[in-house]
Amino acid sequence: MKPDANQFLGTEPMGKLMRKYSIPCIISLLVGALYNIVDQIFIANAAYLGSYGNAANTVVFPLTVIALAIAVMIGDGCCAFVSLSLGKQEPESAKKSVANSILAVLLAGIVLSAVYLILDDQILTMFGGMVNEETFRHSKEYFFYITLGIPFYMFGQAMNPIIRADGNPRFAMVSTLAGAVANIILDPIFIFGCKWGMMGAAVATVIGQVITAGLAVWYLFRMRLIRPSRSDYRPDRMILKKTLILGLTSFLSQISLVAAMAAINNMIRKYGAMDEIFGQEQYAQIPMAVVGIVMKFFQIVISIVVGMAAGCIPIAGYNVGAGLKGRVRELFTMLLRAEAIVGGVALLIVELLPKQLIMIFGAANESVYYTDFAMKAFRIYLCMMVCACVNKACFIFLQAMGKALESTLLSMVREIVFGVGFALVLPIFFGLDGVLYSMPVSDLLTFVIACILIRKTYRELNIPEQEASRIMQTN
Repeated sequence: MKPDANQFLGTEPMGKLMRKYSIPCIISLLVGALYNIVDQIFIANAAYLGSYGNAANTVVFPLTVIALAIAVMIGDGCCAFVSLSLGKQEPESAKKSVANSILAVLLAGIVLSAVYLILDDQILTMFGGMVNEETFRHSKEYFFYITLGIPFYMFGQAMNPIIRADGNPRFAMVSTLAGAVANIILDPIFIFGCKWGMMGAAVATVIGQVITAGLAVWYLFRMRLIRPSRSDYRPDRMILKKTLILGLTSFLSQISLVAAMAAINNMIRKYGAMDEIFGQEQYAQIPMAVVGIVMKFFQIVISIVVGMAAGCIPIAGYNVGAGLKGRVRELFTMLLRAEAIVGGVALLIVELLPKQLIMIFGAANESVYYTDFAMKAFRIYLCMMVCACVNKACFIFLQAMGKALESTLLSMVREIVFGVGFALVLPIFFGLDGVLYSMPVSDLLTFVIACILIRKTYRELNIPEQEASRIMQTN
């Protein structure tokens, strides 16, 4: 690998670089999100599954996020480490990081699958699966087959940012897209044609994940800039430690979301049972199914937001490593502006079109209580979308700059202190509605802290005189 192979990251216009890296990353994450969302759409529209299947999907979803959290910690950490190493002209460290990351994600995938298979009943109960007997039965069936695909899912997700760091965001997008397309084709065949129910949805998902992982393996032997040699696969504790520290924010942002979802699912089960309508056995699964659907829409938006920010990781990392603060500042400004626009558009959709959104998820087959609660949930739960989008951009960009501590603390405050705390406290005063209030309150308070960190970052990124002079000469 030539030392200056990634030099264009320090010279090309930021707008062009952001489009080149962020668009494929957005598509990759959107496609990845479609795995669970498509499952839920087909499940919801299958009359023999309906809201019970939807609720089961909501129960299992956080458990797939745990796998994703570990995978992105390894993959995003490697991506950031590689970009910083290339900016410092240290290609050997970059290759060792890639090799050690591959070993780590393979081991983690096998261990997590084993834990899930051994402790399935306890884990499903912990995440609200016992809301009623039918929901638990569907959850257990879906979870078993999803668990078998966990090692493939984690490998594909971890390799995605590594492939982007290798300078090929397009292949990262295509590999994820191929698996998702397979899932979309197979879901209706297995659910409606074969009548396999939750098993059909899960098997379709796993087949798609195997395809994505297979393409990642194929690319591994054809890497452009960072082709590890056999010796690079020797475990290197220092390299792996630095890689994982850089990916810690990605892990915490996902794993803390799991903690929040566990708290939310259990509060829904507890306070739903006290509700006049949802305390009835035939309606008990509705609040959990609805909140799961609202979270799926949020996941679509966040995939765009995180995709834009994660696409900037190689660009920001290289320019930070090369000392080009002016370019980093320019990129940060463009990212924050774009994220606020995405949040604004999403806010208009949830406030103006909640009924249309819920109809996509099988509302026609459900009671009026399902539709009414869903409309309220969309409008309350997601009313601070602009703040949520800016917060996510701030988490990830600070991580890309190597500011792991600030990024990690901000993420922890949002998801654990606020996300879990308000989910547990607000229902005491507002009942089931308190669960819905927990999200906007958390996002608003986090936004206040994020603004302080954004201002501090801008002060640190003031363009030095020598760089300003160089930019003027270049232009």
